[in-house]
Amino acid sequence: MKNRILNKLREYAYFIWLVTLVFAAIFVTYYYDINKKNQIFLLQKTFKNSYLNKTIQSITSKLNPRYVIINYKVQEGDTYESILKNLEFPISEKKQILKTLQKEKEIKYLKQNKQIYFKLDKKDNIKVIEFKVEINKKKELYFWRDKDQTKFNSKIIEKQLTKVIVFKEGVIENSLYNAAVRLNIRPNTIIEFARLYGFQVDFQRDIWKGDSFQIIYEQFENQDGSVIENGDIIYAKLNTQGNNLNLYKFKLKNNEIDYFDENGISVKKTLMKTPINGARLSSPFGKRKHPILGFTKMHTGTDFAAPTGTPIMASGDGIVTRAQWCGGGGNCVKIKHNSVYQTVYAHMSKFGRGIKRGVRVKQGQIIGYVGSTGLSTGPHLHYEVIENGRKVNSQKLKLPSGRTLKGKQRKEFEVNRIKVDVLKSELIVRTN
Repeated sequence: MKNRILNKLREYAYFIWLVTLVFAAIFVTYYYDINKKNQIFLLQKTFKNSYLNKTIQSITSKLNPRYVIINYKVQEGDTYESILKNLEFPISEKKQILKTLQKEKEIKYLKQNKQIYFKLDKKDNIKVIEFKVEINKKKELYFWRDKDQTKFNSKIIEKQLTKVIVFKEGVIENSLYNAAVRLNIRPNTIIEFARLYGFQVDFQRDIWKGDSFQIIYEQFENQDGSVIENGDIIYAKLNTQGNNLNLYKFKLKNNEIDYFDENGISVKKTLMKTPINGARLSSPFGKRKHPILGFTKMHTGTDFAAPTGTPIMASGDGIVTRAQWCGGGGNCVKIKHNSVYQTVYAHMSKFGRGIKRGVRVKQGQIIGYVGSTGLSTGPHLHYEVIENGRKVNSQKLKLPSGRTLKGKQRKEFEVNRIKVDVLKSELIVRTN
């Protein structure tokens, strides 16, 4: 009896094992078949997509974009008329744009290297749907078509620039300019630094190897961190032979910006000591044998030898009374500063932009460039100072000191000076 039960159990177990094996075989076969079909489907889909992609690429590669972008950098001598003439869109569009531009005072004069942007829609007929003209590094004038497409609207857009305060210090080995360039200080800031000290320092004869300088200035950066332009100098220090000359920026009541020493005395005088940087005194004021005419005569100015193209600055505020050919003086500019002083700049290679008779100029403004026009043996600036109608030695001229801050303004300046000194200390720690 016991053996019979055992045999029955063995038969059931064998039967269950056999059924399980059959189901397993069916499942494996079904799964393999499904998986195979999925693989085939995916492979077919891939082939179809590849074909479709190739077809789309083939078609779209032959299509022209609907919108065309034109970016133009203004070159020397460009006018709006000459720029539009060379662009490929309808004459009617060019006339409308030119008419629109002529109404805007902010961009009346084109400046070299300024950017102009156009966006064209080529659907149906080519139309300019928007354009921009750079006013300066911080602003641009934006134009767009109104709803009826008949005219352009405009507005000034402020560029998104970040103001960064920069501190630099260096030792002068050869020249201030070279030392500053090694520190990646932009040329316009170097020129402004030299202009501020130009009232009391002759950079050719008063600067020696080993002298040092410090400068704190504003720097405006784009969203990608690239420097767009430098702003005002906040603080400057020049150490010449152990003598510290400190200058602090200070805003006066009428929003005029001036620079003062630690005693609240303005650095600004009527005229700068020298209207050119990096030049060598080649011929002083006084009697000399003329290098071309060959006889001794009075040299009524001071000559500064410098490479052709070196910028020449107005030594003071004033009105241009002459900007023309002056015979032996070649291209020359004459400026009337006030009822007492006039200055003359001769032998220029060319005049500064916009410099002509009747134009008002600011101290430090570029009025021309060094050349060798007229009776000249080499590139240099002949500089004259006229005091009460008489030509005087510019290098011995004693000019009155600038204004001195008093009362409430002096207190405000002292607070500002302390803040700048604290800022300088923080920047020194940060850079070390």
